[in-house]
Amino acid sequence: MSSSVSLVANVGETIDNPVTGERITWVETARSTAGERLVFELRLRPAAAVAAEHRHIRQEEDFTVLDGTVQFELAGRERMVGEGGKITVPAGVAHRWWNAGEDEARVRVALCPALDSETFFETFFGLARDGKTNAKGIPGLLQIAVVFRDLGDSCPQLVKPPVAVQRGLFAVLAPIGRLVGRQATYAKHSPRHASLPN
Repeated sequence: MSSSVSLVANVGETIDNPVTGERITWVETARSTAGERLVFELRLRPAAAVAAEHRHIRQEEDFTVLDGTVQFELAGRERMVGEGGKITVPAGVAHRWWNAGEDEARVRVALCPALDSETFFETFFGLARDGKTNAKGIPGLLQIAVVFRDLGDSCPQLVKPPVAVQRGLFAVLAPIGRLVGRQATYAKHSPRHASLPN
């Protein structure tokens, strides 16, 4: 591990996802807020979009559009939000978003409570940088199963299939994923929580 790699997510650090076109800069971390919230600036290149429609089981998510235009879909209803606009997604509500403009969009995002969402983002963005996701930025099923089993409610939950089906499927697939070398965290992406150094 390089000495320039931080052992915790620090305010001001940036991670990117070249597949989805998202770039995150930490504004407040779980550590800096004693777990109360995670706040980051999300930059979206034109046509960038979150990897999949999802919901947060235990977290409320607030979005404030700082620059550009972002299209949100909440529980099947679309809403366009421009500069200065805000939107709150209550825990459990299915949602997705994408840059609906021709320029980069900049959004301030807050997740309350923070849980271990930093690790989730670090893992998924790191897998995308490593070329280990599909064209939408979604890793393989064995990788997803291990991450969701280990990080629990820190992970956004996919909307489909139903939650009970996902949990049952991931319970079966996670041990197989671990046997073939999948981890919930990787040292090069999230050193403070890595299962094994790599």
